[in-house]
Amino acid sequence: MPWRIEAERRDSPRRDMGFEIEMKLSAFVAAAIFSAALALPASAAQAPVETFPGAPGVITLSGKCAKLVVAKFDATKGCKNELASVTLANGVVTFIFTSDGKALGFQGDGSGIKPASNGNARLPLSLVTTGVGNKMTGEVKVAGFCTFGNPYAGKPIAIECTAESKDSSFTGSFRTGGKLVKKGK
Repeated sequence: MPWRIEAERRDSPRRDMGFEIEMKLSAFVAAAIFSAALALPASAAQAPVETFPGAPGVITLSGKCAKLVVAKFDATKGCKNELASVTLANGVVTFIFTSDGKALGFQGDGSGIKPASNGNARLPLSLVTTGVGNKMTGEVKVAGFCTFGNPYAGKPIAIECTAESKDSSFTGSFRTGGKLVKKGK
């Protein structure tokens, strides 16, 4: 039986050295596993940053409406310091600015969102929608885009929209304060 022969050779210098190397290796492996176990909770605690605009629903951002221009009318003075991002189940995304009870929405197909400079994204626009209160009743076909950062990253971002129809131009610019966003349904 081979295992008995090994047991009888315990006093062999080779056997002691092997045992010592095996112990050092085992201690090293144990230390590596322990270190990995300690590091795991720290990395697991960091949840991935959510995407924006994201899943269907409404997200309200607070911050500062820097500019809102409809045709030649500057509506910046009455512009509310909240911006709504609405994503429909079909992927349509609308950024809605409000001023003096009126709403102006910059709308495009969310599947067309592409990366832009400085970590931002760009949404191509197809419509500008208008309304009063919570009802969007008018729409104008446009060409343009909205460029935006991700408010879930926890730092201030800008949402800047520019669109042109055959008769008018539309501009909206909004800057968040970097605070968490409010989600609705």
